[in-house]
Amino acid sequence: MAATSHRISASSTGFRFRRRRRVFSETQFLSYPNQWATETIVLTTNRRIEALNRVEKRKLICGYALQDNNKEECFDGGDGKDRDRRVEVAAAAVVTMGLGVGNRVLYKLALVPLKHYPFFLAQLATFGYVVVYFSILHFRYRAGIVTDEMLSMPKAPLLAVGLLEALGAACGMAAGAVLSGASIPILSQSFLVWQIILSYLFLGRRYKFNQLLGCFLVAFGVIVTVASGSSAGSLMEADLFWSLLMIVSFLFQAADTILKEVIFLDAAKKFKIGSVDLFVINSYGSAFQALFICILLPFLSRLWGIPFHQLPNYLSDGAACFLNMSTISSGCEGAPLLPVLFCIVNMAYNISLLHLIKISSAVVSSLASTVSVPISVFVFTLPLPYLGVASSLPSGFISGAVVLVMGMLIYAWTPSTPPPMPSHVTTP
Repeated sequence: MAATSHRISASSTGFRFRRRRRVFSETQFLSYPNQWATETIVLTTNRRIEALNRVEKRKLICGYALQDNNKEECFDGGDGKDRDRRVEVAAAAVVTMGLGVGNRVLYKLALVPLKHYPFFLAQLATFGYVVVYFSILHFRYRAGIVTDEMLSMPKAPLLAVGLLEALGAACGMAAGAVLSGASIPILSQSFLVWQIILSYLFLGRRYKFNQLLGCFLVAFGVIVTVASGSSAGSLMEADLFWSLLMIVSFLFQAADTILKEVIFLDAAKKFKIGSVDLFVINSYGSAFQALFICILLPFLSRLWGIPFHQLPNYLSDGAACFLNMSTISSGCEGAPLLPVLFCIVNMAYNISLLHLIKISSAVVSSLASTVSVPISVFVFTLPLPYLGVASSLPSGFISGAVVLVMGMLIYAWTPSTPPPMPSHVTTP
């Protein structure tokens, strides 16, 4: 909708006006929310009308990724970029969902050969990713994608990222060793609630009613999907303390994602290039996480039932099973292919999550990750290799999936807003 133009005819000598200043302005509402085009012509008491050819016409498009009204990205030049931004976020969310499904399925498959060495697999992922991430960071630095300014950013927030990830892993391992398998996905829905609360407190984010309702329906749909396939008392089998500890672990994980979003927002304001490369966050965050995991290693090994003095032998046997070599490899069929595939997909999943946080928000990334849960439940009903007989589909799967999809649609829905009346134009 083109802005209304103002035409003023003047001779070379100019007009004479009254002493008071007159301002001509018109504000026009565009076709998308929060989009305005403003033209202003100021006529002063000067005898000549200056800068008629320098009237600035600026269209400022402020879009919101998937209608997250607080993750504001502004572009100069039209609504085309806004639509491209929305398409980019939607595509990244779909990729994250797919990788989330692959991550859950391949983790189950990777534990088939390493069923006696799950702690080895966890440490392989933790310390192996540090090497891989820093290698990628090195090549991106050589290519000029990562700059010295990015590498010189304060490391204290990244240290906090590593600490939160290590604490989340420690609490999750402790509670997961006691809780039933069906209760963990249900309790994990507190992750989304924590993100909404923390983003409200630390990012000043305000959510519309449809967004809160959509998040609630997504979480409720996942709970219905998972709980319908388990006994009704699965959550009550474990002590309340362990359930609360699992919820606290998701608090640490939610705080980790919010902190990463804060880092991206601060970098976007500070750096001339726009923001910090996500591999800077991934690399240093993983390095600090590995550091804190080393500090917590005696505690973590005990949680897995491995005495600390036996940990070297355990890791050695786990490495032999992972490589599928020597006599210890009996029952390790599928290694190293399945564990390596899991590590690759898990790494891609973490990168996609961080990319989605960077271009949208932590809540959007959480929703994309949450949707992968019922899809994974469905995939496990298929005849997958190494898993034997496929599991049956939970009785409430369809109803839970319908509620979840409704929640996603309600969250993404934008109520139509009637355009305001244009402001009055002052005439001479």
